[in-house]
Amino acid sequence: MNIVFKRSLFVVINGLLSLTVLAQKIEVPKGWQLLNPKDSGNYYGISLAQAYDFVKTKNLKSSPVIVAVIDSGVDTLHEDLKSVLWHNPKEIPGNGIDDDKNGYVDDIYGWNFLGGRDGRSVEKDTYEAARVYHQFKTKFDGKEIDESKLSPEEANEYRMWLRSKAEVGTVDPSSALNVRIVKGVLKDAQAADEFLKTKLKENYTGKDVEAYAPLDDAGKKAKRNVLRLYRGFELDLEQPVADVLSEVGEYLSGEETKSNAVEGKPTPYREDIVKDNYSDFNDKFYGNNDVMVSKAAALHGTHVSGIIGAARGNGLGMDGVADNVKIMMVRAVPDGDEHDKDIALAIRYAVDNGAKVVNMSFGKGYSPEKKWVDDAVKYAESKSVLLVHAAGNSAENIDTAWNFPTPVFEDEKRASNWLTIGASAPNADIKAGGLTASFSNYGKKEVDVFAPGVKIYSTVPGGNTYQNLQGTSMASPVVAGLAAFILEYYPTLSAKQVKMVIEKSSQNPSVKVKIPGTSEQVNLADISKSGGIINAYEAIKLASTIKGELKPAAVIKPIKSTVKPKVKG
Repeated sequence: MNIVFKRSLFVVINGLLSLTVLAQKIEVPKGWQLLNPKDSGNYYGISLAQAYDFVKTKNLKSSPVIVAVIDSGVDTLHEDLKSVLWHNPKEIPGNGIDDDKNGYVDDIYGWNFLGGRDGRSVEKDTYEAARVYHQFKTKFDGKEIDESKLSPEEANEYRMWLRSKAEVGTVDPSSALNVRIVKGVLKDAQAADEFLKTKLKENYTGKDVEAYAPLDDAGKKAKRNVLRLYRGFELDLEQPVADVLSEVGEYLSGEETKSNAVEGKPTPYREDIVKDNYSDFNDKFYGNNDVMVSKAAALHGTHVSGIIGAARGNGLGMDGVADNVKIMMVRAVPDGDEHDKDIALAIRYAVDNGAKVVNMSFGKGYSPEKKWVDDAVKYAESKSVLLVHAAGNSAENIDTAWNFPTPVFEDEKRASNWLTIGASAPNADIKAGGLTASFSNYGKKEVDVFAPGVKIYSTVPGGNTYQNLQGTSMASPVVAGLAAFILEYYPTLSAKQVKMVIEKSSQNPSVKVKIPGTSEQVNLADISKSGGIINAYEAIKLASTIKGELKPAAVIKPIKSTVKPKVKG
């Protein structure tokens, strides 16, 4: 599915109450996020070519860096990713034996914590608000609760349940109206699609519809109704119409599931397939080795992986940020909200198998098992592994809004190995929307830096296919790729040092930006900690001046595998 409609990854839904208003068209070159703002026609990219020129002039040689992508899956056969995917050097593919004795059989490309032993996998799941509401409903609903008499743990559960009750048990009239409007628009577009299938090429796109010049009223109406859907949701016209219709349908299905959550308990998708003892964190050797599952499931993770490290200079599709990485896929993010146990174990799996950077393009508003995730973050911190997290896409200030996972532990201490990333846009012209993505979350305390996240062209499932997607989900891997690039050439830098380098080298655009979701103009420093957009050239220059905290002997260098994986993609 298109990530635009996946709440836990990003949501960019503008103009639902005024779908006749045309969304502004922003045409950008493919790969604009890598460009230098000074010589690219004002595209505010990260100056990557200049960064590579710098390491070249220094005659630096790179060391491989493993980057774990905790996500929805990856197309293991994609032409631009096959050469950069991590292969577990200690596993013999397809022999059904846990050769490296890590508890995960045939984990060649990584692991799928959403899988069952029978080969099935969770693709769709429920939302955490509904799960929390029903989990504690019997305990708290209809009872006189005196918080002063509750234990700290119970008090936290009670406050969390009250939030979920307010969210799940209350129907937002505007949201309900949005759903009704979108239903009508979708119905019109579906009827238009039946007409246009007879007039346009197979698998036609929004661009094909835009270029279509009908002379009759039926054709004009069909064109208008399809484009209304694209423009109302600000979708990329290069997306096939069939995909858009499917995605909008999935979005509506998800919204209806939310509205029905108050009456019935959430469907136990994960419980029915994974079959672990969820309440026991020590029951951790579950799942399977299928890290793709399906094209729909792998869309988000494939796109994210390409942004980080798609093979550079091969003349195919696009170039990733880092040139010497191995992408490890740890599947833990379904269509719906991820589960804390899966995320905690995914982080630990990544660390234990040599990842030095972990990209986390997901998020939710509740974390009932936060302690498990906190402990995993602390474990990554102890091993000097950098965690890069997308800020979210609700145009909210996450200094005050709920957004999990978080670098702040239950004891109020903060992780030193964590970066939270907001999404920036291509053009500094405030009339064209400015440098902040309209959907991005922000926060002077909680968002560390901004990075390109609008119309990012990258790999998608299909073997040789690419697509523009947008969200903080796309901004986060730009930063993860930069972190890996820095570690390739300066491998003794600690996670804490890499975090500092990326923050300190970020560039203040020296222009006003809009607070996402509003027309109010502020300095970028008012809505982020660093007040800047990442810059690879400035980052690698700064990194070259810093003495690493890690001893060279402690630097993990992946063993080259001589085994050719034969695992099903």
